[in-house]
Amino acid sequence: MKKKRIVVTGMGVVSCFGTDVELFYQQLLAGKSGIVPIEEFPCSDFPTRFAGAIRGFDPGDYIDKKQARRVDPFIRYAMVAGKKALEYGRLDADALLALNKRRCGIIIGSGMGGMSIFHDGVETLIQKGFRRLTPFFVPYIITNMGGALLAIDLGFSGPNYSISTACATSNYCIQAAAQQIQQGNADLMLCGGAEASITPIGLAGFVACRALSTRNDAPQQASRPWDQARDGFVMGEGAGVLLLESLEHAQERGAPIYAEYLGGSINCDAYHMTDPMGDGAGVALCMEEALKHAGVEKELVNYINAHATSTIVGDMCEINAIRSVFGPHAKNIKLNGTKSMIGHCLGAAGGLEAVATIMAIRTGKLHPTINFENPDPALGDFDVIPNVMKEHKIDLALSNSFGFGGHNSTLVFAPFRS
Repeated sequence: MKKKRIVVTGMGVVSCFGTDVELFYQQLLAGKSGIVPIEEFPCSDFPTRFAGAIRGFDPGDYIDKKQARRVDPFIRYAMVAGKKALEYGRLDADALLALNKRRCGIIIGSGMGGMSIFHDGVETLIQKGFRRLTPFFVPYIITNMGGALLAIDLGFSGPNYSISTACATSNYCIQAAAQQIQQGNADLMLCGGAEASITPIGLAGFVACRALSTRNDAPQQASRPWDQARDGFVMGEGAGVLLLESLEHAQERGAPIYAEYLGGSINCDAYHMTDPMGDGAGVALCMEEALKHAGVEKELVNYINAHATSTIVGDMCEINAIRSVFGPHAKNIKLNGTKSMIGHCLGAAGGLEAVATIMAIRTGKLHPTINFENPDPALGDFDVIPNVMKEHKIDLALSNSFGFGGHNSTLVFAPFRS
């Protein structure tokens, strides 16, 4: 049976660079850092006091004003990014009315869910007792609610659920959404991830893991994938959402087509709770299976948007895996690390990086990996687009995301060819 072709017809972001996809990518191409000192809550005694925080976010008319005040920020981010993706896909109010909404679905996940609501609820319980807890406490902390409320607003009654696989969440959701289309359950899917964990408990949790950079004297230089001086990742937040459609559905409605989704893969290291396998064996298998699912030769790959968190072990694990999969061809593949500028957006990371990958395909321009000053010797001769963007015509692109628990995910995108 011939596999359905799936195309990307829309993209939406909420990021430290705002909510406009074009501006988001312009800032990445310019090598701008969105990392700032944390001012949202007192943290002067924390060993890490900076993050890729979102400031000045206004949901505008995308969410009912009363609802926007009540819901957790991760829900606001998911709903705005989802509706922005529809706009980018030229689905205005009239076009939405023409859709068969029973065949429109949403799979948007979150790694951590409603951290602000959870934090406030626990404080209320301790200080004022259970009778003062909001009845919205449970609905606004669970990870499925961003996609659920978005569906209620849009009337999309097709497949709808969330996946939570830590930092691989968005990629898992994108792959699952594509499968819904390929299996004939939907014509159109919104998919990706949202995260808003820059809270006292969120920051404290990652501090306790000793996973974060402590470069408080120079926060914009703290996220430095593949650099010898890297000392941990930098927290970020936001949302990244793709609009996927079957090629037939997209062409029938005259949709813009920004790229083609060719396939993907997910697996698990089954090795350690937080550390990846040093040799990258699980990651390598994931990339190999993604290429097999896409039905493409590995020699066509000439760009990888890397997971590249700026951690000591993680960065080289991925490099080892790429060497293992691509062998001599690896020298022809360009890599970059989006997290060097926006931080690690956890469950939203893969969604935002998928947008960056598709924008690279569209523009023929690769954003730099900033703060790359002293290459880790183990990197070898890989071109990680150090500090300045490069022109590059992409033939085939991978976007990698890996998460705590050993969750690995790889997506395959290409320019659309009719």
